[in-house]
Amino acid sequence: MSSINYSEKIPNNVDIGGDRTLQRALEHWQPRFLQWWQEMGPSDFASADVYLRTAISVDAQGWAHYGATKMPDYRWGIFLADQQPERKIGFGDAMGQPVWQQVPGEYRSTLRRLIVTQGDTEPASVEQQRLLGHTCPSMYDLRNLFQINVEEGRHLWAMVYLLHAYFGRDGREEAEELLARHSGDADKPRILTTFNEPMSDWLSLFCFTYFTDRDGKYQLKSFAESAFDPLSRTCRFMLTEEAHHMFVGETGISRVVKRTLEVMKELGGDDPARVRARGAVDLQTLQKYLNFWCSSSLDLFGSEISSNSAANFASGLKGRPDETQYEDHVLRDKTLSLVTPEGKQEVPMLNALNEVMRESYLKDCEIGLKRWNRMIERAGHGLRLTLPSSRFRRSIGPWAGVPVDTSGTMIAKEEFEKRLPEWIPSAPDKAFVQSLMQRVIEPGKMASWIAPPERGINNHPVEYEYVHLH
Repeated sequence: MSSINYSEKIPNNVDIGGDRTLQRALEHWQPRFLQWWQEMGPSDFASADVYLRTAISVDAQGWAHYGATKMPDYRWGIFLADQQPERKIGFGDAMGQPVWQQVPGEYRSTLRRLIVTQGDTEPASVEQQRLLGHTCPSMYDLRNLFQINVEEGRHLWAMVYLLHAYFGRDGREEAEELLARHSGDADKPRILTTFNEPMSDWLSLFCFTYFTDRDGKYQLKSFAESAFDPLSRTCRFMLTEEAHHMFVGETGISRVVKRTLEVMKELGGDDPARVRARGAVDLQTLQKYLNFWCSSSLDLFGSEISSNSAANFASGLKGRPDETQYEDHVLRDKTLSLVTPEGKQEVPMLNALNEVMRESYLKDCEIGLKRWNRMIERAGHGLRLTLPSSRFRRSIGPWAGVPVDTSGTMIAKEEFEKRLPEWIPSAPDKAFVQSLMQRVIEPGKMASWIAPPERGINNHPVEYEYVHLH
């Protein structure tokens, strides 16, 4: 177990004090990060005391400490999972060789690009969510939002450490750029499209943390397999925090469904207009939000056929999540059958790894859908929530720009454009959901559109004052 020294200016378990150049570089970056947090982090909550979880060790059994703190005082730092002695490369052409503690010269630019792209998503989501505190459905939810925000900030620190420690001047410049780009900025947007989507309501937050943070889990798991050991160790620890973000999404949507079913029972029917009139989210509107955020997140895996995925796997940079569960770790002779708009084709498995990961991701996404559908079924209703086809609304890969409906059937472009408001939130849908976003901050009370959680945080009751607003 590696405990973390909180007396240091930058808490860490990587001995940055032993490298004065690195320490100075990170201490130079720190005030810029704090300025970014002040300008782009949660708006107007700097003085609030928030009941937050903070890493005190990287031991899986007890790595966190809970306590009230102001977010600008949160001790962001650099925490890597403990090193595994004698760890070997687990896949690709160099399988069985010792993992790398330094970046091989031939992979320097590719690794830097992978780390920057991952790192860019962390501050982006904080920026997307910065105004949501003003419309929180409960004190419990407000605290969960802030926990996600500070952890995304720490994940940024994790990637910035790698850039500073292993990529010299190029890495330092990239670390500066991570604070210069902003979500939705017309001139300097974030790298990946999903992280430029506006997020003005909590239904979007729950869908984002369910779908987009789940993509984050799969990306981190694939980096956790990397032959570059510092990246692997960084991502292994980040996964402990990412689980909470997905928990917020899954339980958030569950609570929305539960409240909607309560209203439908009170009304004795499932008419969407009557459900809306009672201040709840009708299931048809929830389905549109699921379609939007799921399809947005699917592009994050990349194209179905990718020479980059083949090269990254063969060279040991990025494996499949849970690589040990597979039998073949080299994949030189395997193929995968893919359906494209032109028909079925056999693709070398190395070139289809993005699609392998996307299929695993969709199976994972189905778990929550089954739970919500059981709730709906038990309440005696016939409607079922579904995931859209992985071909729907794609902007990368062979299905990019191809008009298909949510079941994956190709249709005429005019029909697609006409019917899109049936499948993703229309302007009136967004306006309705926005009208529900009334801030509730009395401890234990909930907004009209969401049920209380089953339990509070860290054995506290739901009505505990998780955020003390001054």
